[in-house]
Amino acid sequence: MPFKSFVREIGKISKEKSGTRHKLRRGQAHITPEASLSSSPGSSTVQIEHRQWENLPPELLVDIIQRVESREQCWPGRRDVVACASVCRSWREITKHIVKTPEHCGFLTFPISLKQPGPRDTPIQCFIRRDSSTSTFRLYMGLSPALSGELSKLLLAAKKVRRATGIDFVICLVGDDFSRSSNKYVGKLRSNFLGTKFNIFDSQPPEDSIVRSCCQSCQKTRLEKLPSRVTMNNYNTAKISYQLNVLRTRGPRRMQCTMHSIPVSAIEEREIAPTPMAVTNCLEHSSSLLDSTGIRPQVGSDSTGNCTTLKSMTYAPLVLKNKVPRWHEQLQCWCLNFKGRVTVASVKNFQLVAAVEPSQNVTVAEQENVILQFGKIGKDIFTMDYRYPLSAFQAFAICLSSFDTKPVCE
Repeated sequence: MPFKSFVREIGKISKEKSGTRHKLRRGQAHITPEASLSSSPGSSTVQIEHRQWENLPPELLVDIIQRVESREQCWPGRRDVVACASVCRSWREITKHIVKTPEHCGFLTFPISLKQPGPRDTPIQCFIRRDSSTSTFRLYMGLSPALSGELSKLLLAAKKVRRATGIDFVICLVGDDFSRSSNKYVGKLRSNFLGTKFNIFDSQPPEDSIVRSCCQSCQKTRLEKLPSRVTMNNYNTAKISYQLNVLRTRGPRRMQCTMHSIPVSAIEEREIAPTPMAVTNCLEHSSSLLDSTGIRPQVGSDSTGNCTTLKSMTYAPLVLKNKVPRWHEQLQCWCLNFKGRVTVASVKNFQLVAAVEPSQNVTVAEQENVILQFGKIGKDIFTMDYRYPLSAFQAFAICLSSFDTKPVCE
């Protein structure tokens, strides 16, 4: 059997597996005996095929998945790697060990890759499409819509929701379901009334125990206690602040991002940023939020019910600041070198670099590295390039803060 046909057969079996589950889920109105379920011809055929794939020697499985992973460098070809992980449990475990994190391979394969830091050397290039009619923003992987076309992979989507005291950007994995109780919900961005301060909330707790103790464990105090509803925890992992321009001086926006979940030592050459390896359910992690007496520790909150940040001096968080542009006399505008990734002048354009103290052991070259850049290339089309130690989710949330109107900062 040719190798390409072999990969197609794997994808076909994974689709049959999902189709069988869908049929069983659709027939939940009646109870089906186990004997009749196993005796049906369709299910027995699928089970036999699954056993054949499960019984393959591990050495052969490793070689097959390594070949599939090495030959598929971008979407939609990376779907074959996901299909290998969907065959059975043994295939899934081997695929998870073979597929490396974006830091080492530069690819986004599984949903957890969106929470993992990007590569150190070359940034991951994406673009954002804004839909003003529906107040939605979609993050795609690719250089631009003109170059990627139909091959663009949707990574994240956000919806702008207005509140009485500010604005929320609800971030999900899909573009048609922005419910916070859905398993597609990954986090949110919340602003104050003036749109000058933002907080990034992650639905998943940080992996590092020290970082987790310093992050905010935020849970709404006024929740309806319904037995069928699962309450979601939100962890404050970053804070974004824009400097007020009271004197109305000429110049671009000035912003600063404090990444509570990333220590400043992560930008050093041999240091490692916290990297989640699996999606953690909020209920699975609830036990770690209890003290020795079984009581949930108190988290400070303001009058609106929003939690305040837990303070700790165990580590210094990473602080990002926008790179100062230079004034171009001939063009009569502020300019930054985006290396061709930004073509339209806009107040939203920015580049973020690390802001470090002289006492911290960070070289000048590491301080000049652009960790995140965002800019406009057309009507409602913006580019977003990020790298280590930021993740796609964190970079997308920071860029969303630039879309909010800020008359007091310009």
